[in-house]
Amino acid sequence: MEPALHNFYDLTRDELLALASRWGFPPVHAARLWSYVYLAGVEDWAAMDELPARYRAKAEGELQFRRLGTAHETHSSDGFTRKYLLALPDAARIETVLMRYTGRVTACISSQVGCAMGCVFCATGQMGFMRHLTAGEIVAQAMHVDAVLRGTQHTAALAQAAAASPHARHERLRNLVLMGMGEPLHNYDAVMRAIDILRDPNGLALAAKRITLSTVGVVPGIMRLADEARPFHLAVSLHGATQAERATLVPVAKKWPLDELMDACRYYIGKQQRRIFYEWTLIEGKNDTVETAHAVGQLLRGQLAQVNLIPLNPTPGYAGEPTGREAAKQFQAVLADYGLPSTVRQRRGIDIAAGCGQLAVARR
Repeated sequence: MEPALHNFYDLTRDELLALASRWGFPPVHAARLWSYVYLAGVEDWAAMDELPARYRAKAEGELQFRRLGTAHETHSSDGFTRKYLLALPDAARIETVLMRYTGRVTACISSQVGCAMGCVFCATGQMGFMRHLTAGEIVAQAMHVDAVLRGTQHTAALAQAAAASPHARHERLRNLVLMGMGEPLHNYDAVMRAIDILRDPNGLALAAKRITLSTVGVVPGIMRLADEARPFHLAVSLHGATQAERATLVPVAKKWPLDELMDACRYYIGKQQRRIFYEWTLIEGKNDTVETAHAVGQLLRGQLAQVNLIPLNPTPGYAGEPTGREAAKQFQAVLADYGLPSTVRQRRGIDIAAGCGQLAVARR
């Protein structure tokens, strides 16, 4: 049986350099290969003519570029949002979203096929959990968006020009949010490896301040993030200000109750000296009243925190309605009285089910 090929996108730059050394080649060749892929967007071995033939042949025999195929692409009527249904090697599928804002492009990527957390208003939670993504499958989503932004097929000459002037090569992916399908802290090791690869200064070089990870409240993962001093932004899905209210919307609250979650969040803030972004899905008549806003204020008062208010996006498995604009403003005003800054999430891609909580694929 032939040995399995390494997925290039599973490897850190240091691991790629170490492979070259084990094969008996200087690391400089591996560094050049890394630049071809991450700076020039080249996966065609024949186009990598600056690599020595012997090294290129060895690498081609050991490495595989497992880019995810596009099963379907949908463009929103807002002109700013695209959703990609991406096919995995085992025929499972995930969704990835490209969103344009003034001066930046954001990719919303997935960390699992489905999700085990079961949030009742979330389409991914409604579909259940199928499997974790590998680090390479997470990285490949960002590379898919990078290829879309690049928008050109590279010949050898184009590859050389792009590698020589990487900062002028094309519109860059600037922001990354792990808010797609799945719970990132349920797939901790693969997610952190993927983020490390995407942050590599010799690759896509995504800045930590432009990466946000969203969790439904996996307490051990939050504690581990704090202890490892991971420098990116943390968003915590709250949605309820009491244990009973939260558990009706977020079943995992029964495993990690609200008081334990708040202890973990305070530990994170104290250890990291970083703000937590609390996400609150506004559901009309459910958790959007002035009284609820006061409860949120009392719960979070004194924390280094910001509340992101997200009017409910429709999903087939939940009958709730989004909160109206005036009620959202009243909610914000109450939070401000407690010294809590807040924003109302700009709605993007709702018509193509690309909004927060809408990503899902049919179980195969």
